[in-house]
Amino acid sequence: MRELTVLYGEQAGLDRVRRRDVDQSVVLIGFQKQGNLGIGYLAATLNQHGYRVEIVDFEQEPSTILDVITRTQPILVGLSLIFQFYAPQFASLARYLRENNVTCHFTIGGHFPSLSYEQTLELIPDVDSVVRFEGEVTLLELVDCLSAGSDWREIDGLAYGERGHIVTNPLRPLIHDLDALPYPVREFKPMAVLGRNIMPILASRGCARTCSFCSIHTFYRSVPGKVVRIRRPVNVVQEMKLLYEQRNISVFLFQDDDFPIFGPAWRRWALDLIDELYRQGLVGHVIWKINCRADAVERELFLRMRDAGLYLVYMGLESGTEDGLDVLNKEITVDENLHAVDTLKELGLMFQYGFMLFDPGSTFESVRDNIKFLRRIVGDGSAAATFCRMLPYDGTPIKDELKRSGRLKGDVCDPDYDFLDPNLEQYFYGLHDLLSIVGWIHGVRSLSPQLDWAWHEIAILQRLFPPLEGEMAYIDVLRSLTKSGNDLLFEAMEGLADTVQGRGGIVRTTPELESQCQRLLGDLLRERNVFIGRHQQVLLEVLGKHLDQECVMTT
Repeated sequence: MRELTVLYGEQAGLDRVRRRDVDQSVVLIGFQKQGNLGIGYLAATLNQHGYRVEIVDFEQEPSTILDVITRTQPILVGLSLIFQFYAPQFASLARYLRENNVTCHFTIGGHFPSLSYEQTLELIPDVDSVVRFEGEVTLLELVDCLSAGSDWREIDGLAYGERGHIVTNPLRPLIHDLDALPYPVREFKPMAVLGRNIMPILASRGCARTCSFCSIHTFYRSVPGKVVRIRRPVNVVQEMKLLYEQRNISVFLFQDDDFPIFGPAWRRWALDLIDELYRQGLVGHVIWKINCRADAVERELFLRMRDAGLYLVYMGLESGTEDGLDVLNKEITVDENLHAVDTLKELGLMFQYGFMLFDPGSTFESVRDNIKFLRRIVGDGSAAATFCRMLPYDGTPIKDELKRSGRLKGDVCDPDYDFLDPNLEQYFYGLHDLLSIVGWIHGVRSLSPQLDWAWHEIAILQRLFPPLEGEMAYIDVLRSLTKSGNDLLFEAMEGLADTVQGRGGIVRTTPELESQCQRLLGDLLRERNVFIGRHQQVLLEVLGKHLDQECVMTT
């Protein structure tokens, strides 16, 4: 047993000395497919204080997870639940572990448990506690108490059930200095495109926006402390360089909810980040992607970011109508969305986007206007068409409004709502069934995701490989295929709307659409494989030189 002072004690109000037994281990369970940095930061914090941590992918078989727990005999099992839709699966796993004699402390954290801790404890009765909001300090203190055999029920930031009642302790302030955190543990295998390894990274936490459909701003505003915190550019770039040199990572996906570039202060931060990338010699060796809003896309800044490695921009455009943007509280205009798309195209930056064709205020008129907007931004084949329906997550203002108005349906794990026009309800489900059968948008093997993946390859080829013979011709073919797929999709959407509204028009049958979709997908895969196969030797030689250069830099 050891006595150690708690890290982050000054900012978290934990200046007392605590006992801990670091011979104990911890198991953390969550989705790992795209890299769970939340779990990574928790594991790194525990590791920094001497604890052994095993990270387990939630999508493994329950028996495999049980084997890990049986082998490691942890003092705590932590569950990372972000979206409420997965609560039943987490409940099933926890019940399975309990039924197989796992008796240690179970805790759970994430957006949904933090905002809806009472529902979480009801839905997943086998957990002992909920770690609310940012969990590094709370989880560390919880593990310390468990390892020392002391009472954990007074820890700030916890909620738990006791004698039929739910107890929620005082909330712990947000971590003020993100640079005090250790780099996250990354035990997952990186994704790769054309041999270039990809990793997620964070430059900030929090979001200053207040979109009505998003729980992120509610998450950060529910706790004392500064809503948006940003790491120092030198710290961010040092992490990138470390991953580049030690794990051969050359593509970084910033997972910030809103990358800090909007406004004078954040613009200065972004320029400092660019300078640091040059200073540490990463420009030309690594590329990176960001998430931002359309009103942050400013030509001069994005030109400089592009030259420093920015290759992909994801924007939550969400709606192509002013009324839709108002319902979603985007505090942006359709013209600003269009201007951002045009600017990115002009700069040669690949873009992806979130778009809610349907929301609680949708009408046939708004849906048709949204289709026109999609035609405007991707009708040229610059990106694959994609869209979704707005879902009312817990902790969002729009869910609260639906509940007040009596329109909220479903349960906490699967919330829903009806459209005001019953015919629009018929149209939505008809379109959903059509696209699900055809294989257009949903699922990685569908046409739109496959088109986006091909464009992703092109973006990486153009920035991390030398020009290839026939490259522009292949890009022209890819743009033509993307345009054909988008046109066909928009025609099907408009034709179905005409049918539901009794306007007649051209209606394509499901087998016909499925055949055309599969033909386009086949053409895409054939053209891609021919082009990449033709240059396979060149690509392998470049990758070999890259690895040799990396070894020189490391030594």
